[in-house]
Amino acid sequence: MAKILLKIGGMSCSACSNGLEKYLNKQNGIFNASVNLVMSNALIEYDENILNQKKIEKFVKEAGFESLGIYKDDDEEKHSGRQKILFAVFGVLAALLMFVSMRYAMNLPESVMSDSTSKIPSLLSVILTVMTVPFLFYGADLIKSGMKNAVHRTPNMDTLVAIGVISSFAYSLYGTIMVLTGHAHYIHNLYYESAAIVIYFVKLGRYVDSVTKDKTKDAIKSLVQITPKDAVIMRDGKEITVTLDEIVKGDTVISRPGERIAVDGTVTSGKAHVDEAFITGESKPVTKEPGEKVIAGSTNYDGYLEYTAEKIGKESTVSEIVRIVVEATSTKAPLARIADKISGWFVPAVIIISVIGFIVSLIIGNGFAHALNLFVTVLVVACPCSLGLATPLAIVVSSGKCAKNGILVKKSEILENASKISTVVFDKTGTLTYGNLKISSILNYSDISENQLLKIISSVESKSSHPIAKAFVSAAEEKGISLHPAEGFKSIDGKGVSAEIDGKTYYAGNLKLLDDIGLKPETDDARTLASEGNSLVYLSDKERIIALFAVNDIVRDNAPEVIKSLKNIGITPVMLTGDNAATAAIIAEKVGIEKIISDVLPQGKGEAVKVLQKDGGKVMMVGDGINDSPALAVSDIGVSVNSGSDIAMDSSDVILVNNDLGKIVRLVEISKKTVRNIKQNLFWAFFYNSLMIPVALGLLSPIGIHINPMIASVAMTLSSLTVIINALRLKK
Repeated sequence: MAKILLKIGGMSCSACSNGLEKYLNKQNGIFNASVNLVMSNALIEYDENILNQKKIEKFVKEAGFESLGIYKDDDEEKHSGRQKILFAVFGVLAALLMFVSMRYAMNLPESVMSDSTSKIPSLLSVILTVMTVPFLFYGADLIKSGMKNAVHRTPNMDTLVAIGVISSFAYSLYGTIMVLTGHAHYIHNLYYESAAIVIYFVKLGRYVDSVTKDKTKDAIKSLVQITPKDAVIMRDGKEITVTLDEIVKGDTVISRPGERIAVDGTVTSGKAHVDEAFITGESKPVTKEPGEKVIAGSTNYDGYLEYTAEKIGKESTVSEIVRIVVEATSTKAPLARIADKISGWFVPAVIIISVIGFIVSLIIGNGFAHALNLFVTVLVVACPCSLGLATPLAIVVSSGKCAKNGILVKKSEILENASKISTVVFDKTGTLTYGNLKISSILNYSDISENQLLKIISSVESKSSHPIAKAFVSAAEEKGISLHPAEGFKSIDGKGVSAEIDGKTYYAGNLKLLDDIGLKPETDDARTLASEGNSLVYLSDKERIIALFAVNDIVRDNAPEVIKSLKNIGITPVMLTGDNAATAAIIAEKVGIEKIISDVLPQGKGEAVKVLQKDGGKVMMVGDGINDSPALAVSDIGVSVNSGSDIAMDSSDVILVNNDLGKIVRLVEISKKTVRNIKQNLFWAFFYNSLMIPVALGLLSPIGIHINPMIASVAMTLSSLTVIINALRLKK
């Protein structure tokens, strides 16, 4: 399965995005398509054996829209001076058209109307026709889009506007012909100003919408623009300045105080304090020395650094973060799907309501002109834009907000579901603790020296990625012990590892591994060490237990505070670990967790999460992504504590890029505010349409409340702005 993110042109409302999404999802070879109105893109998962980009873009065109190619990180709307000039020119023309229509055409004296020789009615009707025609060219994109979508049976806002404008203009043109053929009284049946003003305000409203919506993308844009445009590299012993595109892997890049890191890499020389707050949320500068990783876009405060370029262009951490955030905003939250379903029926319903209103108005004797005015007003006022913007706008703002807080959310539904979490399950090692394990004790059951024992177990563990394995390898390095070549390495999930050294097989692991081998340990020694909070690792061969190693860890500084905060908002914390019950209990007591699930194999962690889910609540699993993948996969929300450089390798729903557990509470807070904001937006969108459609139908005329197409177009714009401004409140 392949994935592509396309930039889409021609979408103006939720009916557009919903119609395109439905059309794409019907096509053979497309597994899933999600269209985002705010970002103007489509995230498409497809079978690369059946489809390619060209065929997918053909589907987009068939649906009545335009593919603008692959969506780029720096894609943004350009609001040119030409647009502003056009708004000014057509604004003046619209005012003149209104003036001529209302001041003269509608108020001609009866003497002029009855004078068969008078040329005034004919002249005014021709002037109004000529003044309106430019508006048809100005709004040609609206009319073309509306008619095309009607043909493709995906009617949208443009369809409503197009039908209203064409109806008003066609009837007015008929009136002009009647005036020119001697029927002067038809001058009062010209509605050119309705067609022109509707086009003008719809175009103006769309421009204002696009400018305002761009503010919701600020967080994403700030990430795109965080890297410098050029950098200094060392080539052939000389310092040269190059653009980022000219940097290749392996180049030595130079960073001086006040400069931003150009690409991801590893420091080879120098020392400096570097600000990585934009990507990790950590406010304190981090010390960088040889061997330390640096991230593109971070700021060198006070030192000279030389570093080797490792991840460039699309491979960089910043690019990966932007990709994750953009793709997240292009997925659908459950609330968005509900709004899309409603929008899909809304436009056809509005057309039917307007037609019924038109017919009823004729039946009760209001006259054709009045009925047409009602018909156009209903079409224009009932634009579903605000309904379609309600969810995606809030998701875009919140996704950017999360990214700035060091929380990478991969699917927009997470921003909705996090507010419903009732249980948070924590892995112990590397999650509640730092995972920087140290050997605290060695019990030797053989005549082998302690250094030789360390050499054997470090050699066996050297190919493992588990934090416990790193404790042994680090201890050997500190003592200057060189390792044996280890052959036939095997990782035994949840139990330990094995490898051959000089033709002999050694095992390093827990009690479960000893059981598999058929060995029985002394339980008193294990019980004593476990009571002190140690994790236990036995070293053995096939015949005997050689030694017992105890390793210890340190609880994360803010873990107790995070657990307390979760309890305060009604969320139950649970510890889930493969460690023994005694060790787990000590760590749990330190952080304040009462519920413990211990002695669990990796595959058993997933089952444990399923048991918690059966209680009816939604479960969030927080782990380091190494042995926790089964639990992360089955949980409602999988959260990985990880470093920024490992983002691309992670498969969880949420990544905490600086390992800060406090961001879990922040995620829940953002989720609750996002859901509340979406519900407010949906309320105002429904309230607007529920109120304005009856007004447009003239049902409130008896109490003096009525509107015309011009006021309807203004009201339509204001409804969208209400939703946009409310969504922007999330930025605070």
